[in-house]
Amino acid sequence: MAKFKDTDLELTRAMNEMREVEIQLDFTPNALASVLYKQGDTVVLACCTRARNLPRWFPRDATKGWVNAEYSLLPGSTDSRFQRERRGAKGRTYEIERLIARSLRAGINLEELGPHSLTVDCDILNADGGTRCASITAATIALRLGVRRLIEQGLCLPAADRKPADAGREWEPRELSPDEKSAHEAAVLPVDVAAISVGLIGEDVYLDLDYILDSNADVDMNVIGTSDGMLVEVQGTGEEATYSRAQMDALMDMAEKGLARLHSIQSDVLNNQS
Repeated sequence: MAKFKDTDLELTRAMNEMREVEIQLDFTPNALASVLYKQGDTVVLACCTRARNLPRWFPRDATKGWVNAEYSLLPGSTDSRFQRERRGAKGRTYEIERLIARSLRAGINLEELGPHSLTVDCDILNADGGTRCASITAATIALRLGVRRLIEQGLCLPAADRKPADAGREWEPRELSPDEKSAHEAAVLPVDVAAISVGLIGEDVYLDLDYILDSNADVDMNVIGTSDGMLVEVQGTGEEATYSRAQMDALMDMAEKGLARLHSIQSDVLNNQS
């Protein structure tokens, strides 16, 4: 087992082994959809909600929707109390919120969604490294579950089945068949999005960095990708270190394995959702 410079602890899992993932759907019943997501000791509550109106900057006759995200570390999520950001998100928080939101929008067709405004709130209940990555993976599950429910409720419809501008008050939407509902969900969300961290410690590449691994990493990288193999964003930083192209390729190869595993987990939990 590897030992690390900042601690006497030893690694208890293989370098290419991801932390255990546990997912509980509908942890918060009032939300359109909610997910309690655990990856190791990092715990995220992701809640998807629908606003009554589109953002103010949308045109009145908009045919497409919008997806946004918020992120927060709760006071008890870290080893010393994290102070609430009562006067708005600070720099790090705002940067993570933007990352989560654009990652979610990379996986959704806003025209197919229709004129709905969805927000996914990611609250970190316990932080042990990789909170932004866990938030993206959890938020994607909450978003898909929320869209699925809007379709079931007859609120999210294909463009051809939406209420025409000249329709009267008695107009009612056509009931979609189960196959049509599934097809529309696939049109709204053609792919899932997940994120994983990888790191370089000495010459070794590690998957899914917890706090100990992250604090010892010479290079750490967050990789966001879609279930069809495309990349959304790569954030790679040398921590007072440099790294070669070959090492970057090794980090990306490891990240691809982690992303594939996460996409499989997302698919399994949503396919088994009753």
